Amino acid sequence: MSDDQKNEVDAAQEPGTPRSGSSSSPRVSGRKSSGSNKSGANKGVVTGVLSAVVILAAGGGAVAAASMVPEPSGGTALDLREADVPAGRSLGVCPEPARLVDGTELGTDAAFSPVSTTASSALNAVVLSNPAGTIPGTRIMTLAGDTVSEIAKTPTSTPSPTAGPPVLAAGAASISPVTAPIVVGAEPVGNEQASLAASLSYSATDGDLRGIAAAPCQQPGNDAWLLGANTALGRTAVLNLSNASETPATVNLDLFGEQGQIQAPGARGLLVAPGTTRSVNLAGLAPGESHLAVHVRSTGGPVAGTIQQSVLRGLVPGGVDFLSPGTGPSNLQVMSGVEIQDPAAVKALGGKSGFADAVPALHIAVPGSTDAVVRVRLYGANGERQIPNGGVVTVKGGSVATLDLEGVPAGSYTVSASSDVSFVASTRVVRGTKAEDATDFAWSPSSARLGSQHLVSVPRNGQRFFSFGVPDGRATVSYAPVTADGKVGKSVDVDISGGTTSLIELPAKTGDAAVAGFVVSASGDPVYGALFLGTQDRNDVSVLAIQDAAAGLEKVPVTVGY
Repeated sequence: MSDDQKNEVDAAQEPGTPRSGSSSSPRVSGRKSSGSNKSGANKGVVTGVLSAVVILAAGGGAVAAASMVPEPSGGTALDLREADVPAGRSLGVCPEPARLVDGTELGTDAAFSPVSTTASSALNAVVLSNPAGTIPGTRIMTLAGDTVSEIAKTPTSTPSPTAGPPVLAAGAASISPVTAPIVVGAEPVGNEQASLAASLSYSATDGDLRGIAAAPCQQPGNDAWLLGANTALGRTAVLNLSNASETPATVNLDLFGEQGQIQAPGARGLLVAPGTTRSVNLAGLAPGESHLAVHVRSTGGPVAGTIQQSVLRGLVPGGVDFLSPGTGPSNLQVMSGVEIQDPAAVKALGGKSGFADAVPALHIAVPGSTDAVVRVRLYGANGERQIPNGGVVTVKGGSVATLDLEGVPAGSYTVSASSDVSFVASTRVVRGTKAEDATDFAWSPSSARLGSQHLVSVPRNGQRFFSFGVPDGRATVSYAPVTADGKVGKSVDVDISGGTTSLIELPAKTGDAAVAGFVVSASGDPVYGALFLGTQDRNDVSVLAIQDAAAGLEKVPVTVGY
């Protein structure tokens, strides 16, 4: 890739008119940033939230006052009204690239050292216009709110959509290298939240962190589950908590292992200052845990959490990945993008000492005290495949259990797990079948059912595939490319039978323009999707669940009486 491609920022010059262009973007550096110099860019996040709170509080206050004060004779209750909640900014907080952990034998806060000489990283971001072709103002920033690059300027006006099909345009950016956590933010357009997607990708061909890892840039929140962490010998798990708001965040971690919930005094009251990232070595809180689930809860400012997980078996690298949050506790969890290798080779490798985690497996965590009986089903290209061990696992309340997916024919699958007790789940994918060679792994977190206009950013290098699974019925999925010069191409429709998974290789270019992302929509019966990443002739692998679409205008009911 050329320097121009690596530092490319495409934007729209006027509403409804995409413009291509590139500018040299500065290197993002410095792990931790002070919030003292934060610009007003992030204030929109807090303002939008506070506006909604004020409306709700006002409505609640009116009801409370009516219940406390005696109603006068002839008192009247007005009709129920709905108040518009101002749309907030779309925000994606991206983790920093993978780093080697240094000096964490006893401590919980992780220090880092440089990785290999071939390590590279890139941020890829895409923002979509409204139906009238107006691209929202979008910037790339540091955690402290300082502008790194501008994808699109804030429009001076917002034309209304015209009759007929929508006129879509886009802005795109690719920045490399990235050396610190970074934020992508887009302003609402016409009181509707902007459609924004961004992801960080990492790769290395040497060193202990050999392989690829990718993570979507997250909308910060106050509650998230992360599965797949491992703190056993030769395994390193570092939780990175980033606070892009102007409010301090206090984070509590609930840790769950095979034997139940883990009581760790250092997991409570973790302060994450505004505009900073706090890195926590999970081995300092839960050492020797091969199956670890982390529930992240914050008060004050919202945070984005990602676990950097790596494996080193003696001197042989076993892979690296970013563990991202999946859907919250539910009776149904679905994961797509699950690749399974030759079953005989998988069994032989998994039977070797130190390679128990080199096989595909489903991790299940049950938050409550009630045991869950979970039924697991696999859907491949040719329909449902039986799991040799029966596909049913009992998980004790407050613990984590693993179901190995050995003995299944090689192929790409969608995993569906269900129970009458709420649980969370994630599936491990492994590439490489020889103990003497470097392997890589990835985790496919559970995802929500696909709807309309999901925006997906894709790395500019490597192999990219969409994996779509339809557990039952029948569905149609359409995907349209978004190019680096801001154009949205013609969509491709794929009809998918129930009980199957479709793996679709994605093009690197459309015409002469690089593909920066895709707009994905689905109709019919429930369909789930993921972005599957790899490298030609290497064991590299990473999986990203397709995130929810942008929210539209929201309303809250307000009752006023006198």
